[in-house]
Amino acid sequence: MAKQKFDGVIEAVHYTVDGQVEWVRAYERRGATFSDHVLISRQELVNKLKAGKQYLTGRRKAYLASTFDLSQPVRLVPQDGHEVLAVGEAQAKRDHLDGVPVI
Repeated sequence: MAKQKFDGVIEAVHYTVDGQVEWVRAYERRGATFSDHVLISRQELVNKLKAGKQYLTGRRKAYLASTFDLSQPVRLVPQDGHEVLAVGEAQAKRDHLDGVPVI
């Protein structure tokens, strides 16, 4: 089985008062390995997804460097003239990264 290719893993999310993602804590691919955790703003994440980057939800396995427990891909969903961030196949009316811990 071929190894799954992805550009980052979102580990935690912070929402604004109105329910929109403000920023996410993620690990980004740096060649054959991954970065330490980085904070990515909503706009920066949207731009990366539009550019074709693939981000999954999950968490890093303790003491195993670039090994993750992966969940579902994050995607942009068009909704009433704007885009929302969603996970899986659910149709979201606002940003909702299901299964990602909230900070």
